Amino acid sequence: MSKNVAFIGLGVMGFPMAGHVQKAGFKATVYNRTAAKAQQWVAEFGGLSAVTPKEAVVQADIVLVCVGNDEDVRSVFYGDQGILAGLKAGALVVDHTTTSAELAVELNVAVSEAGGGFVDGPVSGGQAGAENGQLSIMCGGTEESFARAEAVFKAYGKGWQLLGEAGSGQRCKMVNQVCIAGILQGLAEGIALAQKTGLDIEKVQQVLAGGAAQSWQLENRALTMAKDEFDFGFAIDWMVKDLGYCLDEAKRNDLNLPVATQVRGYYQDLQAQGMNRCDTSVLLRKLKQDN
Repeated sequence: MSKNVAFIGLGVMGFPMAGHVQKAGFKATVYNRTAAKAQQWVAEFGGLSAVTPKEAVVQADIVLVCVGNDEDVRSVFYGDQGILAGLKAGALVVDHTTTSAELAVELNVAVSEAGGGFVDGPVSGGQAGAENGQLSIMCGGTEESFARAEAVFKAYGKGWQLLGEAGSGQRCKMVNQVCIAGILQGLAEGIALAQKTGLDIEKVQQVLAGGAAQSWQLENRALTMAKDEFDFGFAIDWMVKDLGYCLDEAKRNDLNLPVATQVRGYYQDLQAQGMNRCDTSVLLRKLKQDN
C-alpha cells in the first residue's frame, strides 16, 4: 500500500491525528481552512501542506477528513477545488467528522461515482484521545474499505469496529452521544446532592469509581465539576450539534428520546448565557440555576 495520505481539517482533533499519521511513516499532505494552522502543523511534524482540498488529495491513496459539521464537510468535498475534484481512482476516503447519517450515505455515493471507496468513521475519546492516539473509531462502509482503513487507524486509534453499511458509524456515534448526555446529567445531579449533604467529593468519586456507577465522566469530570471548572474539554456547541443529529435520526425512526431532548435544551440555555465553549460537564451549573 502506498504511504501517501491527505488529511483535511486541523482542529483540536485533526491536528494531533494528522501528526500521528505522519509519525507512523505515512507521507502526509494537510489542508486547513486557516492556512497558518497548516503551516504550524508542517513546522511541527514535517510533511506538506496544500492550499485547497483538491491539491491535498491528488496524490493521496487515503484521504482523512475531520472538520466541524455537515456544511463544513460539504464545503471541502464539493466544488472545483474540493476533494472529489482531485480524488484519484481507487483512493479511499474516511470521514472522521461527526455528521448526520444522511450525509454519510450521500458521500458514499459521491465517492463511489468518483471511483473511490468510502468509510464514515466518527471518533470518541476527545482531544486527549486524539493527542494520545487512543481514539475509538465507529465505522460504516464495505468490509474492503474498512480493511484498507485499518492501516491508518492504527496510528491514532485504540479500537475500531465496522458496524454496517455507510452511515452506520455515524449512527453508532449518535448512540455514544445520547449515552454521554444521560451520564453527565446523572453525574451533575449526583454531585449536587453530594455537595448539598456535605460529602467530600473526592472521596465520593473514589468510592463510586470502584462500583456500578463507574464511568469515564465520573473518573475525569467529577472533581472539576465540583470545583466549577469548565474551561476545557468538549464544547457544548459541539454537543448541541451532535444531539441535533441524534434527535433527527430518532424522529426518522419514530423514536422519542426524552433525556437527550431535555439535556440538549439545557445546553441551549447555557449557550444563550455565553457558555458555548464550556465543557459538556457544565450541566451542573444549569442544575444549580434551577434550584
